[in-house]
Amino acid sequence: MSKVGIVSYGLTKFSKDDSKIESVLLQSTKKLFDASPNLSRNDIDAVLVSTNNNSKYLSAVLSEMSGIEPKIAHSVESLCNSGTNAIVSAYSYISAGLADVVLVCGAERYDSPGQILEWDNSRGEFKHPIFWASIFTKAYKREFSITDDDLAIVPVKNHKQSKNNPNALSEKTYSLDEVINSKKLTDDLRLHDCSRPCTGGASILLASEHACKKYTDTPIWISGIGQKTTSAGFTKNITFSSMESSRIAATSAFQMSKRSISDVDVAEVHDAFSVCEPMALESLGFTDKGKGMDLIKELHTTDNFKINPRGGLIGAGHPLGATGIAQTIEITQQLQSSADKRQVSNAKIGLIHNMSAASTSSTVLVLER
Repeated sequence: MSKVGIVSYGLTKFSKDDSKIESVLLQSTKKLFDASPNLSRNDIDAVLVSTNNNSKYLSAVLSEMSGIEPKIAHSVESLCNSGTNAIVSAYSYISAGLADVVLVCGAERYDSPGQILEWDNSRGEFKHPIFWASIFTKAYKREFSITDDDLAIVPVKNHKQSKNNPNALSEKTYSLDEVINSKKLTDDLRLHDCSRPCTGGASILLASEHACKKYTDTPIWISGIGQKTTSAGFTKNITFSSMESSRIAATSAFQMSKRSISDVDVAEVHDAFSVCEPMALESLGFTDKGKGMDLIKELHTTDNFKINPRGGLIGAGHPLGATGIAQTIEITQQLQSSADKRQVSNAKIGLIHNMSAASTSSTVLVLER
């Protein structure tokens, strides 16, 4: 099977701007074209838009605004992992021979309706993600004797790292005391434990192996893909202290890539809330169950950017449709050694973990240079 590579990308700064979603999509697409002097509008066979605002025919609108007349154009909506799902769709079109070059563009506004899962009526009024995050936090702390002070290290680390990300929503760093004393949202969740919805866009260009040569000398190859959906409502989860769909997706991605977790040099994991980072690290296999915080403390104290170098969702912001694409762009930059102050030394293999709805659905990608 022919390889599929990432050949270009464009990012907007994540913000609280009141821009129309069409404008955000166009802005990141323009940045991608600016970075790709050899790319013609006529080269693009498919345009996929990743967003939770999927009522506007946005793939066709973006195509027209950009001067593209693709063979294939559609939107992908899957809450918080819409971005990586769209990348997998693009990979599939290329692998099937239906397209040579695919533009994937994700965007969201700060007021995205995708933040609430209406299906899960078992939660009654508690439909907002902070409530499942609170249940996860309580369960994780109880099972592994983790404290609020321990979990506060996650946002401290990630805001510190986002300081080196020019596109991040957050431009501040926080002390442990500032995180611990931030506004209490539930018994187990504080304001700084949460990623923030924001306005942002991210575009990425995938191409077949023979087409890659036209656009870049340093393509980054997608070598592994894993996806798993266990349910829609989080009440079906077998446990509230680990991420089963993430574990299964990672296993599939490593099987496809013929790699293992020990090969990964740098990773973007879906830290929608503080507790999600240690849970994800454990479920992906970076560390044993209950030991995620030990790894995070070590990375923080040694200024090691291996995990969430751009600041994660907590530091960078979380525009739902753009998040998975922005994560993938970060790993692409890391493997191309173009991540500036965030650069992880000699990164050759990277991983993206993008999940939605209390890890009821997860996507894991393995990238190699």
